[in-house]
Parts: sequence; structure tokens; C-alpha cells
Amino acid sequence: ESGVVPYLEKLGFDIVGYGCMTCIGNSGPIDDNIANTIEKNELVCCGVLSGNRNFEGRIHPNTRANYLASPLLVIAYALAGTVDIDFEKQPLGKRADGSGVFLRDIWPTRAEIQTIENKYVIPGMFKEVYEKIKLGSSTWQTLEVPKGKLYGWDASSTYIKRPPFFDGMTRELPQIKSIEGARVLLYLGDSVTTDHISPAGSIARNTPAARYLAARGLTPRE
Repeated sequence: ESGVVPYLEKLGFDIVGYGCMTCIGNSGPIDDNIANTIEKNELVCCGVLSGNRNFEGRIHPNTRANYLASPLLVIAYALAGTVDIDFEKQPLGKRADGSGVFLRDIWPTRAEIQTIENKYVIPGMFKEVYEKIKLGSSTWQTLEVPKGKLYGWDASSTYIKRPPFFDGMTRELPQIKSIEGARVLLYLGDSVTTDHISPAGSIARNTPAARYLAARGLTPRE
């Protein structure tokens, strides 16, 4: 509404999704040459995000060091092209005449920000969204839902599997017994996070998961 998006797009900031849709590299792959260079040389590459967590691999599996900053600072670091910068003393870039453009030159005043907020961040926006929140989109409304109280597990699904935890489950609580024959599912180093192992991210083609899916007729695109 404020007209800022076209200018952000010129800087390379595009809307590719909302919230969790962009996590764990889901905003898209980085250039193969860059990825190969990072892996071959074991480089620690940085990301700057205005999100809520700065895990290793949060933005992309190849970015190991991620720093939290305000949206304005995210853009400033992107313009600079490095996190190794002193904004007070070093310019973000240069003008046509060779003079430096510093962060203080482009940073909006508090009054400028509040003027935009008061004009465009209005109650009507929230009212419009929340009035329809129980209805959902037209796609949501046209979903075919099977009848019955229990979920209809599809044995051939490659997406949602019926957990064996449910096998033999009864309404009555069973007697508590010792856990026997248990095995460690994942034994990981300190730097491995949930973002590394989340099934929401891209699946490398040489992994057991990829081979399992390929054997069931799925392509990487799917």
C-alpha cells in the first residue's frame, strides 16, 4: 500500500512467501558455484535476518552464521554486501561522483516512519483479514473432506504416514511398563539444529529419503 515494494524489488528483495514458507532455504537455492565453493573450502558464510531465530542453517543450509537485525539493517547489510563493516565510518556504496553514501544518509527519521504507519497501517486492514479468517480462501473451501470422526490414513501417501505409535492403542490407559529395546534415532553434534533435520526443507538427492521418494515415483520437483 505504501509503494515501497517496487523499490525493494530493485534491490533484490522479493516477496516469495510468508512466514515459514521461506525457512530452511525454501526461499530458493543459491547459485551452484557459490554452494560448491562454500562446501569445498568449508567456509563460514553469514546471513542477516529480521526473523525470530538465528540458528545455523536457518536461512539456508550453507549459511552457518546468522545474525538478527531490524528490517532496515538487513537491507543496509545487503547494500554493503558484507557484515564486516563499521556503519559509522564506512560507506554502504559510492555516488556517481565517487563520494560515499553512509547509513546515516539513507536512514529515515522517526517522524517519516510514523507518517507512513499512520497512513497505511490502519485498523481496516486487520478487520478485513480477521473477518474472513474462519472462512479461508476459495481453495480451502473447495477441499474435499472425508466424512467420519477419524483421519483417513492413505497407505500410499509419501507425505503423511500413520505412526505405529497408534498400533494397539486403547481408550483405557495401559499399565506403565519399563521401556525395553529402545534405540537412539539421532545422535547429533552441538551445532546440528532442528532446521538441519526438518522435513520442511529441500531434500538432497543423494539421501535415503530422496531414494525412498524416487522409488515411489516422485521427482525432485514434487
